[in-house]
Amino acid sequence: IAPTVRSAAFHVPSTNQPTNNLHRLCVVTFSHSHQTAAAAAQKFAASLATMAGVATMPVAASSTRFLLLSLLLLSSPAVAVVRARVTALIVFGDSTVDAGNNNAVPTAVRSNFPPYGRDFPGGRATGRFCNGRVATDFYSEAFGLRPFVPAYLDPAYGMRDFAVGVCFASAGSGLDAATAGVFSVIPLSKQVDYFREYKARLADLLGAAEAREVVADAVFAISIGTNDFIENYFALTTARFLEFTVGDYTDFLVGLARSFLVELYGLGARKIGFTGLGAMGCLPIERGRRVMLCIEEYNAASRSFNAKLRAMVDELTGSLPGAQFRVAEVYDFFTGILQNPSSYGFVKVARGCCGTGLYEMGYTCSEWDALTCADANRYVFWDAVHPTERANKIIAEYLMNTTFSHFL
Repeated sequence: IAPTVRSAAFHVPSTNQPTNNLHRLCVVTFSHSHQTAAAAAQKFAASLATMAGVATMPVAASSTRFLLLSLLLLSSPAVAVVRARVTALIVFGDSTVDAGNNNAVPTAVRSNFPPYGRDFPGGRATGRFCNGRVATDFYSEAFGLRPFVPAYLDPAYGMRDFAVGVCFASAGSGLDAATAGVFSVIPLSKQVDYFREYKARLADLLGAAEAREVVADAVFAISIGTNDFIENYFALTTARFLEFTVGDYTDFLVGLARSFLVELYGLGARKIGFTGLGAMGCLPIERGRRVMLCIEEYNAASRSFNAKLRAMVDELTGSLPGAQFRVAEVYDFFTGILQNPSSYGFVKVARGCCGTGLYEMGYTCSEWDALTCADANRYVFWDAVHPTERANKIIAEYLMNTTFSHFL
């Protein structure tokens, strides 16, 4: 089937995996109306099923581009079922998921230089605020797409790359447009404008009908909100602290998040995972200001935001036909890592790997700093704000199992 298959990713179920683990997928992508490819794909899936000790269901030849066969491992006799497809991963947010868009923006919030990216494939500093890959890269790989999600403004990539995954996120951005203005980065509204442009370019590449299907079956990953508090409200860099109480500002942000989700829904998005806030008061950059103790006021703001976000997402999902909106709950899990690091193989949680690990971020994280650690895998944080690749992978695996696997 080599001449007709565009890409393939095969994951055979393992009998030693827990039943609530991420479903292993057998994915075969083929051109329109190739019955021989469909038959070969079915035969291959049957072979995999035999290896795994499960039964398969017959799948007819299809004119669609994707044949997805999901082999579920259950405690009872396993069966294979046809699951919904994921055509692409589309990312919005801040530095937790920015893949390098800020490289094209006149801002000081950048990371396209060493030691950032030292553990990324090829040792490239792509603009990710990490020593390697970020969570959304691992989501993409788990969906059987590609091992990383390229930045929309990266000139090294084009629409054929973006058709299966694209990142619009900008480090330093927030739900509040005033937050993006602090360091002159890409506001969320502009990220949406880029998405509109992307949709038009996708239609030019695939045709209008298929482009709509790609968007409808894509998973949208959103990670944003922390900067609104630590870079804006609590940092006193704008007038928001004068205009709102913390509770009122939280309500304001959740209202902005609601409008954003409604806008994405109007643009064709149906599967959206919105990552909640972590314990931002325990970031090394904040601990360094409080004798290495977490700032509970900041953590309380995270918990309040998450609770209000959940209520809003539940309400919105019930009111929009076909909407599959979920909050990716990360606060408790990440707090558990910080409280019991050895359980996850970590040694350092209060400092980042780069430099002293207490204030370095962006340009202050220098490749010439002799204090930078040799093994980032021992650290939860890479710099004073952002997780290491290993921490990102652990978090991504957890959120795939609890949230994003529901979109399969």
